[in-house]
Amino acid sequence: MTVPEQATTTPEPLLKVSGLVKHFPIKKGLLQRQAGAVQAVDGLDFDVRPGETLGVVGESGCGKSTMGRLITRLLEPTRGKIEFEGKDITHLGTAGMRPMRRDVQMIFQDPYSSLNPRHTVGSIVGAPFRLQGVKPEGGVKAEVQRLLELVGLNPEHYNRYPHEFSGGQRQRIGIARALALKPKLVVADEPVSALDVSIQAQVVNLLDDLQDELGLTYVIIAHDLSVIRHVSDRIAVMYLGKIVELADRKALYERPMHPYTKALLSAVPVPDPKRRAKRERILLKGDVPSPISPPSGCRFHTRCWKATEVCKQQEPPLVALETGHQVACHHPESVSDMQLPPRGPDQVPAEKPGPEAAAKVEKKAE
Repeated sequence: MTVPEQATTTPEPLLKVSGLVKHFPIKKGLLQRQAGAVQAVDGLDFDVRPGETLGVVGESGCGKSTMGRLITRLLEPTRGKIEFEGKDITHLGTAGMRPMRRDVQMIFQDPYSSLNPRHTVGSIVGAPFRLQGVKPEGGVKAEVQRLLELVGLNPEHYNRYPHEFSGGQRQRIGIARALALKPKLVVADEPVSALDVSIQAQVVNLLDDLQDELGLTYVIIAHDLSVIRHVSDRIAVMYLGKIVELADRKALYERPMHPYTKALLSAVPVPDPKRRAKRERILLKGDVPSPISPPSGCRFHTRCWKATEVCKQQEPPLVALETGHQVACHHPESVSDMQLPPRGPDQVPAEKPGPEAAAKVEKKAE
């Protein structure tokens, strides 16, 4: 039997996540009995291919950072499966994860709190070598100085302390520490959100250059859609603990299918006043529901202008199209390419927004 050509050319995913769930219990009373749970992540399915950058976007509180800590095993999943290079690492203990730490590293959001103020830069960046028992060629000091130079810092900064650096320089120190053991996967949790706008571009370009030079694979978590567009190959949009849309960068920005994705993209600032006056600005009603008791059916239906009765009753699955675009919506923006499961007699087909729903879509002219 001949193996199909596509099967031989498509690389195996470096990271594969199936049904990933993380609930934080809420305990009350003298006996600390569980009274509920915060459903931070509630059933994620995605994979990350070698050498690509997967961007993850969504509002604050949607579970992006929790997802990043789960796939790096800094948090223990409630349910689901995490596979790295075909090996199940979902419930590996400290001893089992120790060798995996060389291949999976994380860049944290706040460069001020992620570096120990009592340690020098040399001690911070050299810590992975000591913890893993690795002796680099030429010695730890020479390797640390090489890493500092690699991320755009002066090798003479080896003996300085974190408080002597700016925010952008501290983030570069964090990047150098993450790259010390030559990892295969780097999870960056909002790596530029705490930095000035002028510094953000420098750090983003640095991450891009390091990926080309070292062959890294990234999962970049951010809420800035312009940053994600610049660095990502594919983008996953999260809402209240679930992925509602997953597609390559061009398809997502040019043809968003989920109403939530369309609303997010309409909020991206446009510097050109002429283009700004012509674009459609979508204002979502209400607030994000509580992850303690999320809405039934589609979790976005309480804020969606296209919601119908079926959205309140049935949760839409994340459906993959022939183009590779995945979307979880009963009434997607573009239904011509949609391959939804057969609808029952009680389900309402996708319709265009009526007058009342259209009134909620405001065209913003400035």
